[in-house]
Amino acid sequence: MIVVTGASGFIGSCLIGGLNHAGYLDVVAVDEFERTDKFQNLEGKKISAKVDRKDFDTWLDNNHRFVQFIFHIGARTDTTEFDKSVFDRLNLDYSKMVWNKCVAYGLPLVYASSAATYGAGEHGYDDRHDVIPFLKPLNPYGDSKNDFDKWALLQEKQPYSWAGLKFFNVYGPNEYHKGRMASVIFHAYNQIKSSGSVKLFRSHRPEYRDGMQLRDFVYVKDVVSVCLFLMHNRKHQGIYNLGTGRARTFVDLVNATFKALDMEPNIDFVDMPSDIRENYQYFTEAKMDKLRSIGYDAEFTSLESGVADYVQHYLKIGDHL
Repeated sequence: MIVVTGASGFIGSCLIGGLNHAGYLDVVAVDEFERTDKFQNLEGKKISAKVDRKDFDTWLDNNHRFVQFIFHIGARTDTTEFDKSVFDRLNLDYSKMVWNKCVAYGLPLVYASSAATYGAGEHGYDDRHDVIPFLKPLNPYGDSKNDFDKWALLQEKQPYSWAGLKFFNVYGPNEYHKGRMASVIFHAYNQIKSSGSVKLFRSHRPEYRDGMQLRDFVYVKDVVSVCLFLMHNRKHQGIYNLGTGRARTFVDLVNATFKALDMEPNIDFVDMPSDIRENYQYFTEAKMDKLRSIGYDAEFTSLESGVADYVQHYLKIGDHL
């Protein structure tokens, strides 16, 4: 069996869909399973068991002999939450528990890190291990992810096969429940449908024009593809970027959304909320040489193609992956 934590969330549920599509039907879903707005993410998927996240350590003690692989995707991902203790408990300490169980029981592991670890990009966006101790995330969420990356690299005892994935700006189906934390594409689509226009944040830095802030937007189907690749290719341990390797502007993203709806762009600019203004990433772009070097050679979906697929095959009909 294959275990997926964060199973009813955005990336976790898409990963289960990808596993099912690839013929893996014995999947154990780990999450809290309390939010009704996430129920549809798992609807129709083949799942052999659901385990509450607080019971997972005990469940694994009792069932580890049946487990073939663990994808630890679950985390608290709210970048506007500034209570460090929340992230220490839900992200850092919980991930240490999963890691140690994988060591104890000889289980291979892929876990979710984040591009939020790179902060303002003072040290670039290179996933070399020697850079990680010097990174300065901009919020407690990024700190929790980087703290675990640093901890993992210092461990003498490691899972015999493991990889951490620094997810860049992931978008795609199954993020309906994420509210403010959903992708700009999701919000743009809903704004267009309700008002015919999209609001983007003004730039509060002189070197960037309004809407010209740059992010590496990666389609969730590509994220699933990389996860499956790492499940099948277990020779190279370490932490890897997972983006497209090409930064695009928010204007590009919104224009692609309008095009997918066969509409002319109509963009308004609004001030960035004060609670995120000082900790806002104006540029991210994954350096992808390391993942390519271990054999991942699939092309990443272009922003235009990914947005078109997301809008036309999911958002317009409210479908899930």
